[in-house]
Amino acid sequence: MLERLKDLIANNFIAKKIQEKNNILLRSRKEVDINGNGTSGYTIKEGEHKGTVLCHIKRDKKVIE
Repeated sequence: MLERLKDLIANNFIAKKIQEKNNILLRSRKEVDINGNGTSGYTIKEGEHKGTVLCHIKRDKKVIE
């Protein structure tokens, strides 16, 4: 019975370590600023296409007649 408890404790310890590492990675990710500066897409900040807006949503204006 003691061996079974040792195994459960060891598995629980390993699972907690993995969960702690996943939480650290989750907190360290940078959030993408999608609707920043009034755009409805993501603006490229570095490189050749700097300032280009990707996936910009355009709506057609309804004409009232």
